[in-house]
Amino acid sequence: MLTDEYWSERYKTGQTGWDIGHVSIPLKAYFNQLTDKSIAILIPGCGNAYEAEYLLQQGFTNIMLIDISVVLVERLQRNLQFYIENGSCRVIHQDFFTLQGQYDLIIEQTFLSALDPSVREKYAGQMYNLLKPGGKLVGVIFDFPFEGGPPFGGTKEEYLNLFKPLFQPVIFERCYNSIPPRAGNELFIRLDKH
Repeated sequence: MLTDEYWSERYKTGQTGWDIGHVSIPLKAYFNQLTDKSIAILIPGCGNAYEAEYLLQQGFTNIMLIDISVVLVERLQRNLQFYIENGSCRVIHQDFFTLQGQYDLIIEQTFLSALDPSVREKYAGQMYNLLKPGGKLVGVIFDFPFEGGPPFGGTKEEYLNLFKPLFQPVIFERCYNSIPPRAGNELFIRLDKH
């Protein structure tokens, strides 16, 4: 299993090849059209939390970050201390599958690809359970298979089969604004809970 120890070691040693160093461009474009800055936002498997940092800088006030790596969580708690102290952000060390709560928006950015494919059905169910009625799961996912993993890839067809039983409408569009190394290999997703 991909444990706290596994991910903490990768963060300690800088083995973070998935980390692009800034907010994902497709997600930034999505964030820029959001008008209600008080919505409850969850970013699971948040990594270095560039998306959260961008949202906080834009004035969003209700962001929850969760990651399984204690090393990463402690780093984020230091880096985002101002926002934590003013109540705009929480950073917790916890297994996503044990999290409870209700959110208006959940952001997916490389979290699905960090999980073993054997837990994807559980992931979809947990995402559904964590969303408020009318809530949205929005993100960017890889649209090609990897050898081994993590990261673990997949195909649009696999993802549709995973999410369609739970979410309507289901939007999967090829990202037109990916960073060059990922061009043609990312899907923008928006899944609505009704």
